Amino acid sequence: MFAAEKKLVLSHVILAMIALALGTLFGPIQALEHAGINLYPTLQSVGVQSYYQGLTLHGVLNALVWTTLFITGFLTLATVTTLKRPVFKMWIGWLGFAMMAVGVVIAAVPLLLNQASVLYTMYPPLQAPWYYYLGLVIFVVGSWVSSWNIILTVIAWRRENKGQTTPFMAFASVITVVLWQICTLGIAVEILALIIPWTLGLVPGIDVQLSRTLFWFTGHPLVYFWLLPAYVSWYGMVPKQAGGKLFSEPLARFAFWMFLLLSTPLGLHHQYLDPGLTEGAKFLMAVLTLAVFFPSMLTAFNVIASLEIGGRARGGKGLLGWIRKLPWGDPSFTAQTLAMIIFAFGGAGGIINASYNVNLVIHNTAWVPGHLHLTVGTGVTLTFIGILYWMLPHLTGKELWSKRVALWQAWIWFVGMAIFSTGMHRLGLLGAPRRTMLGVAIDNYGTSEWRIPQLMVGMGGMILGVSAVLFFVEMVMTLRSKKKAVVEMPIAEALHVEPVPSWLNNWKPWLAGTIGLIVVAYGPVLIQLVGNLASNAPGFQLW
Repeated sequence: MFAAEKKLVLSHVILAMIALALGTLFGPIQALEHAGINLYPTLQSVGVQSYYQGLTLHGVLNALVWTTLFITGFLTLATVTTLKRPVFKMWIGWLGFAMMAVGVVIAAVPLLLNQASVLYTMYPPLQAPWYYYLGLVIFVVGSWVSSWNIILTVIAWRRENKGQTTPFMAFASVITVVLWQICTLGIAVEILALIIPWTLGLVPGIDVQLSRTLFWFTGHPLVYFWLLPAYVSWYGMVPKQAGGKLFSEPLARFAFWMFLLLSTPLGLHHQYLDPGLTEGAKFLMAVLTLAVFFPSMLTAFNVIASLEIGGRARGGKGLLGWIRKLPWGDPSFTAQTLAMIIFAFGGAGGIINASYNVNLVIHNTAWVPGHLHLTVGTGVTLTFIGILYWMLPHLTGKELWSKRVALWQAWIWFVGMAIFSTGMHRLGLLGAPRRTMLGVAIDNYGTSEWRIPQLMVGMGGMILGVSAVLFFVEMVMTLRSKKKAVVEMPIAEALHVEPVPSWLNNWKPWLAGTIGLIVVAYGPVLIQLVGNLASNAPGFQLW
């Protein structure tokens, strides 16, 4: 069933894993540098010219390319499977994939030539060649095209099934891609209106403040574009894998609406120390950032309750005895559950990032990438890995190569990230800066207190590297496997079949509220910045 769709999704998955493999290669190397072992001079012989080139490759390939390709493929599969209908137009899906592939290739050339080592945030006045930014634009537009196909598929289903409630995973998939369409408008405007004319020499300089603001219009909502597909699985699949049911489907739908409403107008909490932005705007976005914690807590309650239902259905007794009865021998379940545990700590750190006074302590320190690796590097990525442990066999009809290796991989990742992120958070509290060669920095302005957390970063990074190798071996060997298997998508049922309230089925008020909140939060800020436009910063290529 859906053989054509499976081929399309598999193409997304394979290209995503190639990007993850190349990007992950630099993770342990950077971690070792932080521990005082700098391999980059040796790597110059193979074309890697600097730590900052490696950092850019790691960030772009892992945080943008791997995630976006996997998400568009996974949500396409979730949509057609739960709707039980083919994708709206197959050619639209292939067009989107082709554009993303072409965009990756175009952007990869200057990255590999060390001409675009502008880091993941690509803050001006750091400057890359114009075609690097063009490649990113083509990639993002390709993801839009794939998203349109998902939206059109759901619209076609609703026309064919008037009066019926859209299945949860298809509903959640559409909210995720609509969020993506909205939040990427910021970076699209930044690149097309500011950066590309600047890199082509059509204007004398660039307004750094406006560029940063437009970037973070996209930059923080991007976290929820990464996260919501993980929630699609935590809500829609993990309860089934646990042997139970989803505790409350209406509550899950409400949480997704809240993420759409609240996730975009909060980017200024990344700019608390930027001059020229009013205290009122920063305060408003601090409140909104703290507010988005509410649907996260709803998710925690709903998912944990669903797991408890599964554990007790398996015979768990007592207050916590159900935890031992969960299917810890299933690598897909285990990877995702460990991701949830790590993500809980990342969410707690997010409250600190959002709180203005406390943020001043950790702003632009190693704390921030430590937090990012808990959330995106594990909460999201380890969940996606867990999904792949059933998804790749589902797409290929081949049996997962080794459940034991997959289980080891998940637990090793969990341990490695716990050590790595603890070291990064500790370094941040000690004042170690982010985006910096900390192994070199300690000789200039570090202190002896940095030594132990630096070693933790190096040790954790190497453990994560071992886990990554196990994952890629598992994937390659599964693709090469001769053993056939029929693996179905685990779709969870709701504990109680209850009608979904009309206000959870109506898109218009939620979209209107989302757009209205964005206008209130960003309208005055952008009017002020555009009214005081100062396109005078020249470009620099430092590495």
